[in-house]
Amino acid sequence: MNNSSSNIVNEQNAADAFTKQSAIFDELYSSNIIIQYKRARVRNHIEKYLPPSSNILELNAGTGEDAIYFAGQNHSVHATDISTGMQLNLKEKVRAAGLNKLITTEICSFTQLEQLENKGPYDLIFSNFAGLNCTHQLNKVISSFSSLLKPGGFVTLVIMPGFCLWETLLAFRGNFKTAFRRFKSKNGTSANVEGVKFLCWYYRPSYIINCLKKDFKVLSVEGLCTIVPPSYFENFPRKHVRLYNRLVLLENKFKGTWPWKYMGDYFIISLQKN
Repeated sequence: MNNSSSNIVNEQNAADAFTKQSAIFDELYSSNIIIQYKRARVRNHIEKYLPPSSNILELNAGTGEDAIYFAGQNHSVHATDISTGMQLNLKEKVRAAGLNKLITTEICSFTQLEQLENKGPYDLIFSNFAGLNCTHQLNKVISSFSSLLKPGGFVTLVIMPGFCLWETLLAFRGNFKTAFRRFKSKNGTSANVEGVKFLCWYYRPSYIINCLKKDFKVLSVEGLCTIVPPSYFENFPRKHVRLYNRLVLLENKFKGTWPWKYMGDYFIISLQKN
């Protein structure tokens, strides 16, 4: 199987996995304190740069939590995803929130953005929580951005890097599979969602910067869940309230500094089109 065919199969597997999870996605994650922290961090990061009444293209929009938030701030959002189940849930939430005039939807792979019906132009292209780690063709995705953005528009991506301090420390608990999974991602690391397997890859900020350096300048790189534990430590904030709050303060202080911005479960990177 060639690279193009294998990528199509992997994307379809990922789409099937998240379609199966879509019915319970919000129930699984909405009460997770660390996920609430992550969403707030990402939104605060974006709002430092986002002009009023912006036009946003969201990739891997999921059930629409971020689309609905930004529409509530009077931005227009074109929310895209390859998962039909996620899109159905998103549409229902948009209808219930009365935001049909501000949120549009489209089923489209982020590796085929040239096929978008709504080509903008946009003030922001946004992808949250590692959706873009589900492709080994991130360079192809990124190469589509410039033509979809207005001059001065920007990109914010939330990506999983190849090293996570908290994850690696799991080796001391004997969980070697999770601790070292990012170290073996050259040919893809297997993920399993609702019994459906697909591959994901990990990227450094420098990879994205190099792909976009011709037309974009870097605005910011921040670590996310570098000092704060990743969200699968979901009981940590309730069991260790004071410690968790202290870790949040420390992460907010050091999020943009070396080495912390490179050691998180994710990094947030923003770049502006020249």
